[in-house]
Amino acid sequence: MIKNIKQILSILLIITTALSCKNSNLIESYKTQFLVDQIPDTIPIAFKQDLVPKDKLIHRGVFSSNFEEYYYTISDKNFQQFTIYSIQKINGKWSTPKKAFFNSDYNDHGMSFSSDGKSLYFSSTRPVNIEGVTSTWHIWKSEKKDNVWSTPEYIDIPNLRDKLVSHPSVTNSGTLYFHVSNTDYSEMDIYSSKPVNGKFQNAQKLIVPQYAKVRKCTPYIAPEEDYIIFASIGNQLDLIISFMDKNGKWTHTKKLPEKVNTLGQGNPYITPDHKFLFFATGDHIEKNWSVKWVNIESELKKNQN
Repeated sequence: MIKNIKQILSILLIITTALSCKNSNLIESYKTQFLVDQIPDTIPIAFKQDLVPKDKLIHRGVFSSNFEEYYYTISDKNFQQFTIYSIQKINGKWSTPKKAFFNSDYNDHGMSFSSDGKSLYFSSTRPVNIEGVTSTWHIWKSEKKDNVWSTPEYIDIPNLRDKLVSHPSVTNSGTLYFHVSNTDYSEMDIYSSKPVNGKFQNAQKLIVPQYAKVRKCTPYIAPEEDYIIFASIGNQLDLIISFMDKNGKWTHTKKLPEKVNTLGQGNPYITPDHKFLFFATGDHIEKNWSVKWVNIESELKKNQN
């Protein structure tokens, strides 16, 4: 009997040691991948806060699909100028920040890559110069061909030409999700538009039953369109997750954990490996914002069960 117990304990010790080594190796690989000293678990931590000048605010952070570049939005504290910057990996280190290749002299924000890395969508106030299109935020697109990015082009969504349209996120099928409002930011909510023969169709409002009467913004749509994360607008911004069922309905909707929803959160983004959630958070009055990241893998699995 005692011999059997010793054998069981020995097996458990071997398994525990193996799992510990595996976890340690995984953490080290993430440190190499993101070029950081600390990897978050289920408690969010700031990501490269040193990128944010003391007199500025950070609003969003996303990676290119191959993790070689990181793009982030910086604004002044009066929200008058939004500029997108990027850093890239060079010889095992992050480079000095520079303005993103698609940044303009106007306001630019809300960038998002397709999962294959060949398309980039973002929002901008640059002139459209098309009759009937209101001067405000609209969606633009750049495509990568032969390793060269094209000049950004305006995305025309017919029933939104007089609306503010921002923060696009794209599925593998090419469907765009984004938030829409009047030009004074009233009646903000999330819409989607499908491409047909190269042209985007009239946008449809996102129907999430539990949040039908709640304003929503800054959506992240999973590439397979099986879940969406967005910010609900109330006394503060809270991050909400919802899953699409087999009938195409959004269900199992809930707030992300309290460890994530603390001060006011927006601009959610999931890394291409589906491991980490990045989001902007901070006190609106103090304006001490940061982009934080957290391991979201177990939360996604739990919600999908």
